[in-house]
Amino acid sequence: MKNDYKEVERKMKKTISVLAEDLAGIRAGRANPAILEKVHVDYYGVSTPINQIGNISVPEARMLVIQPWDASIMKEVEKALLKSDIGITPNNDGKVIRLIFPPLTEERRKELVKSVHKKGEDAKVAIRGVRRDALDHYKVQKKNSEITEDDLKDIEKDIQELTDNYIKEIDELITRKEKEIMEV
Repeated sequence: MKNDYKEVERKMKKTISVLAEDLAGIRAGRANPAILEKVHVDYYGVSTPINQIGNISVPEARMLVIQPWDASIMKEVEKALLKSDIGITPNNDGKVIRLIFPPLTEERRKELVKSVHKKGEDAKVAIRGVRRDALDHYKVQKKNSEITEDDLKDIEKDIQELTDNYIKEIDELITRKEKEIMEV
């Protein structure tokens, strides 16, 4: 009997997508527009994501250029960037805002790799939590005689397989990000 694990898989996929989003926001010495995703600008009293108020481009490997469609909000964009935790001081020339990414020191790279590994471990813990909750649910069904002992064994095997696949995916994401960070 092949069970329907859509809910278990949906939760595991969500964990992976949250991890991928977190990793995209970690600065790796290269200019990446993804680090601006959490930056919001006060646009006429409304907190608006920075990518919705102008163009963001990467003209060079270590530079992001933000060109607001409305030049009157340059100061607000600059304030939002200074308030954010990206750690880069914006250069405003009145037309565009440039973010120049300094090369990372070896020590900073190692700190970032540690942070990436911690996020990976947190994601693995979340995946295992999803597995535990699912197994508990099926054990209750077994206890209530809704499924047989054999069904439970099959379910445990299937859910463990799902878990292993998602843990492997987390390891791949972490390895990729680590390589990106350590690249000089």
